Amino acid sequence: MPEAVEAVEMQAALLRLRRTSGLPVVFGGLLSDARHARIAELNGAQTTALRGLVVSAGSGLGGKSIALSRPCAVTDYASSRHISHEYDAAVAAEGLRSVVAVPVVVRRTVRGVLYGALRTPVTLGGRTFDAVVAAARDVEQSLAVRDEVRRLLAAGREQVSEPGTAPGAWEDVREAHRELRALAPKVLDPALRAELLDVCGRLASASGARTPTAREVRLAPREVDVVACVAAGATNAAAAERLGLRPETVKGYLRSAMRKLGAHTRLEAVVAARRAGLLP
Repeated sequence: MPEAVEAVEMQAALLRLRRTSGLPVVFGGLLSDARHARIAELNGAQTTALRGLVVSAGSGLGGKSIALSRPCAVTDYASSRHISHEYDAAVAAEGLRSVVAVPVVVRRTVRGVLYGALRTPVTLGGRTFDAVVAAARDVEQSLAVRDEVRRLLAAGREQVSEPGTAPGAWEDVREAHRELRALAPKVLDPALRAELLDVCGRLASASGARTPTAREVRLAPREVDVVACVAAGATNAAAAERLGLRPETVKGYLRSAMRKLGAHTRLEAVVAARRAGLLP
């Protein structure tokens, strides 16, 4: 997955981190291979000394964090005896003293490193440390979602491109459609989200279930999501958990969708949505 695309998650996490922690400088980057991370995203930096810096596993504070796959911190970077000092010149140019580095780990694989820093040599408090760890967790979750989206997009394209899909295989198509729609709101990058929804639309129309006499029905995205969950047999509570909504909200979306579809029962809503080409 291209680093330029994944950087959206890192940028968003760093912006939130600086706002919530009060740290004057936050920065980070993703790994280009198993042992090297490139510092590509900075917030609060006064120079360009750190931008583009390639950090090797085991080297410096960030490299130590990558190698150990755990957070590491120093009170005074330049004088610390617990790290190597390959990057002292860049750190000194930015005037950083107290620094914490936290690895971004997805499914036990280090994918990046995130830093928070002060320009004074003081011990970072527990709340500040926790804020940096939480920001790294945000990036991890976003990358995990993106990985799943890519997997499902590939599966969806394969299903759409296969002519004469066997009847039993449509359950796989419908499950891919449901999972992709549930993930869409969690994707920060608008281009990827648009690509995801485009594949959802192609999956929905791939079965050719839309009848020529079906009236045009327009459902809101979340209404389609809820009806897709209902089609899988989910209760309102289960749909709410899957979509990250409240059960009352799911009930409202379902009620609205049923009204638009002219349905009186949940089953009628699913059938009408498929006839309208909204579900595969």
